[in-house]
Amino acid sequence: MNAKTLLTGMVILAAAASVAQARTKLVALPERDATVIRLDNPRFTLIEEERILTLQKGLNKVDFSWKAVSIDPDSIRLIVLDHPEQVKLLNVSFPPGEPALIWEIASEGDYAETVRISYLLSNIDRLVTYKALADKAETQLDLNSYIVLRNFSGEDFDNATVLLDYGDSFEQGIAHEETKQMLFLKAPKVPITKIWTWDAGKLPWDPERLENQNIGVPVSYRIMNTEDGGLGEFALHGGKARLFQDDGRDSTIFLGEDNSDLVPVGQKTELYIGDSRDIVVTQRKMTDTQINIRRNNRDEIVLFDTDELITAKIENFKDTPAVLTMIQHIPGQWEMKDCNLEYTRKEASILEFEIELPARDDKGPGVKELSMRYSRINVRPTDPRPINPR
Repeated sequence: MNAKTLLTGMVILAAAASVAQARTKLVALPERDATVIRLDNPRFTLIEEERILTLQKGLNKVDFSWKAVSIDPDSIRLIVLDHPEQVKLLNVSFPPGEPALIWEIASEGDYAETVRISYLLSNIDRLVTYKALADKAETQLDLNSYIVLRNFSGEDFDNATVLLDYGDSFEQGIAHEETKQMLFLKAPKVPITKIWTWDAGKLPWDPERLENQNIGVPVSYRIMNTEDGGLGEFALHGGKARLFQDDGRDSTIFLGEDNSDLVPVGQKTELYIGDSRDIVVTQRKMTDTQINIRRNNRDEIVLFDTDELITAKIENFKDTPAVLTMIQHIPGQWEMKDCNLEYTRKEASILEFEIELPARDDKGPGVKELSMRYSRINVRPTDPRPINPR
């Protein structure tokens, strides 16, 4: 056993042993037969280990201590595996002032009994990272997921089965103060959609007015956590993703890195790879007038509605079709009067358009136009103004 072994004392005491003898190490500590490190919970790590206890007929006392190891004492459990009807755990006591407990176990015979001991261990955690390699055509990618295991718990694990809530399990030892990175999930040929995202609340409405600024439209790879997308069996943990692309000459291009949130089954994630000038959005507010004005007794305006018209011209200078996600913001209560493109209302004040753009041809860029007329209702003079063109 090494100096940092979790069970600094586990002893079997005969039924006739006195209370004083209960704290005396009478036999050698049994080695772990199997250990499982479960990483399902992001805050705590569940350890499950199996050991063989040499039990005598009658009452046995088992001393379990964990000096300098970050165990939650309330989480410690013992389960009898071989003879659950003949071997019973009677009670648990905690000696005062010690990181230890004593199990009292009644046995109907002399057994070499396999037991499973489980507990929550702090300061052993994991990070999930991703590496994605897109093909040259940017239609699919090979997705690898790695787990970075960091152990500062005070305990050494010579060999253990490490489990996340998805992906392959693996046998791995990890010492106290050690960090290891391991590949645990490979998903080849995952379909991707290259997405340009233009947010009216973040990007300029008229890029031609900007001098000496090279502001592009953010570009991402969209991945669906579905069966059709080569995934879909489980939620994907959030983590840092590094993205590369095959350059067609037996080498790769580094595209960038992004952080993905948890992706439930059936949902999507979009990984940012940079900005592009291939798609240009020019948006203007053509109409913004007050209607249905309501005044108080002092002839002051207290409420009004609005009549607003926004138009946008979206130009695709690429040789291939593209998909633009356009995000519009309308604060407060509002009603759409007329809109020539379909949208999804993501939140009360956020509209999302998925606009498929044709490729450019000999006549020029592929073009789509948006025309959106709406009314904001029951607006007060002090209410926030909608996003102004920049």
